[in-house]
Amino acid sequence: MDGIIFGFFALSVILVISMVYNIMSFKRPGIYPPKSILKKRAGMMGTAGAASLVIGSILWWIAS
Repeated sequence: MDGIIFGFFALSVILVISMVYNIMSFKRPGIYPPKSILKKRAGMMGTAGAASLVIGSILWWIAS
């Protein structure tokens, strides 16, 4: 069970880092994916990261 909980927390950290990277990318001029696509991608990764963090926290609370 600890491995699954760690996996959810690690996934949330990876998704939040990816969200920050996409946010920083759409502030640069001359990028290929249009800014609207990068904004959607950043929002999706942020939402998935938050959901993963919530699921990991609930599992951690149940396992304790």
